[in-house]
Amino acid sequence: MLVSATEMINKAHEGHYAIGAFNINNLEWTKAILAAAEEAKSPVMLGVSEGAAKYMCGFKTVAAMVKEIHDAMGITVPVALHLDHGSYEGAKAAIEAGFTSVMFDGSHYAFEENLEKSKEMIALAHSKGLSIECEVGGIGGEEDGVVSAGELADPEECKTIADLGVDFLAAGIGNIHGKYPANWAGLNFDRLGEIQNATNGKPLVLHGGSGIPREQVQKAITLGVSKVNVNTECQLVFAEATRKYIEAGKDQEGKGYDPRKLLKPGADAITALCKEMMENFFGSAGKAE
Repeated sequence: MLVSATEMINKAHEGHYAIGAFNINNLEWTKAILAAAEEAKSPVMLGVSEGAAKYMCGFKTVAAMVKEIHDAMGITVPVALHLDHGSYEGAKAAIEAGFTSVMFDGSHYAFEENLEKSKEMIALAHSKGLSIECEVGGIGGEEDGVVSAGELADPEECKTIADLGVDFLAAGIGNIHGKYPANWAGLNFDRLGEIQNATNGKPLVLHGGSGIPREQVQKAITLGVSKVNVNTECQLVFAEATRKYIEAGKDQEGKGYDPRKLLKPGADAITALCKEMMENFFGSAGKAE
């Protein structure tokens, strides 16, 4: 059974570890990440961007696929199906389709509009028993065509959104989506501390988790970050493993061109990466038991 993320995130916040929110892009991604979570006995969130949902033929298709894969694999750890960077209409559609957690990203609106829309979405999500994440201060880089300079979130604005009853909060602290440039200044831990104090210990979310030096992420987890989003790193290891398979000519050996064989090295690489992150990075391994 897929669950709301509220309980797993609150437990992570209390225990000073983090839940990995790994983005899925297809069936292979879903199986690979769920396999890692089951092996590591770790709670997990499966993140779905609106672009990925469109690629997979819509929110209803994604929800049905994830539920069936989850049951067929006999998954015993808590799993939340989470909309990543949802628009106002997208969040409503994901809730309707059966997602168990949504992010409403109103960071590109003027703050007052973000506040009003967040308030509405929080009430809607909670009326359905779902967890909800909102965002204050844009995250740097580009995701699904949305570009942000990565400003630092205002602690008072974070407090205002937190006080609405949001379950966890994404706040810009210098993090960036995608690959990090050589001149990146790093995470702003002072601002992170100010936000955590202003929100009275609200669990925080670190977007753009791929590529941040691990010691910085682990420090952020000790300071209140309880959910770390990962997408780019999974894409990179998938591409690398697939490239090696083809460059070694394995697609030309026997039926090596069969997509089930062709995609297996990449999927296995995702499972290994996610499991390693759960065990050695986020500290969530064994927390589902």
